[in-house]
Amino acid sequence: MVKLTASEVDKRLAGLKGWTREGKFIAKTFKFKTFMDGISFVNQVAAIAERLEHHPDIHIVWTAVTLQIQTHDEGGITEYDIELAKTIEASRLAHR
Repeated sequence: MVKLTASEVDKRLAGLKGWTREGKFIAKTFKFKTFMDGISFVNQVAAIAERLEHHPDIHIVWTAVTLQIQTHDEGGITEYDIELAKTIEASRLAHR
């Protein structure tokens, strides 16, 4: 996988509401009504990550879950990271 340039990342994120480029990561914070709703979401993300063999950094602060994604082997953002974000969003929309 080849690292994307900052402008390539920004272009690909345009269709992903709430996702931003933060240095070498793409990131999004999801807010939930309860702590357990956030944990349920983390479990969904974990299942997707295992299936794709690509794992985000996950930060949980009470009812907020922040995902940070990068391709560690490449030291930055690749198309693989964008695809993971798209898959998470598609799954999230399907389970609302």
